[in-house]
Amino acid sequence: MTLKSLPAAPAGRPSALSKRDLPSAAMERWNGGIKAAKSDDNSISIFDVIGADYWGEGVTASRIAGALRSLNGADVTVNVNSPGGDMFEGLAIYNLLREYEGKVTVKVLGLAASAASIIAMAGDDIQIGRGAFLMIHNCWVYAMGNRHDLAQIASDMEPFDKAMGDIYSVRTGLSKEEVASMMDGETYIGGSDAVDKGFADRLLSADEISDDDDSPEAALRKLDALLAKTDTPRSERRKLLKALSGSKPGAAATPEGMPGATDEINPENIKTLEAALSAFGK
Repeated sequence: MTLKSLPAAPAGRPSALSKRDLPSAAMERWNGGIKAAKSDDNSISIFDVIGADYWGEGVTASRIAGALRSLNGADVTVNVNSPGGDMFEGLAIYNLLREYEGKVTVKVLGLAASAASIIAMAGDDIQIGRGAFLMIHNCWVYAMGNRHDLAQIASDMEPFDKAMGDIYSVRTGLSKEEVASMMDGETYIGGSDAVDKGFADRLLSADEISDDDDSPEAALRKLDALLAKTDTPRSERRKLLKALSGSKPGAAATPEGMPGATDEINPENIKTLEAALSAFGK
């Protein structure tokens, strides 16, 4: 199989589906401290949520495009440990890797859930840790409105679910019906099972994975996952983590409800953070 034989992912984003968040189950399984034991100049790390958050953080198609341009067609290794995120951004990154002229090796080190699992499918060679997981599911969004609005949103989501299913099916050789059933059930696929089912080509050796990343970035990722387990909204988590990291959003009012420096952090979520930190230390 060549990358060119894989289905192209649909581009664009229906306006009704612009708001999204991560299912809490994916965050609960994510260990943000897992990374590659070693990396080189021809590697790209996807160690965060997919898509930009309120402050422009996260893994975006524009950042991946820039990284690929800098490699000038050389073979690339893409290390993945992500709980997923913005499906549309994930599909765009998948297309970038699918069309890249050099060989693309994807290494799933910890978790490649949701949008990150789509990205992983673009590898010429997909490798996965024995204790790592892929997670596939249908498009997942928050929605509100009357029954006509919700019916339209469901209709808008259907072709994207079909496109993801086609990608999984072609990459693995599984039937579209079997893949659709797995997506309906929000299925986690462990390392060996991923190889058996065709989602990966081989297992990674243990010495290729490290889970002792003690950088500030890894600590913040772990805290984000802990807070997600308590159902703290993502916007509130980002405010708390920004406060901990020592940087603040601008003082001016920001568009589209983005938090500004005058926004107050819910005191109850401070207690939640303290409890999460206490549990993390046990």
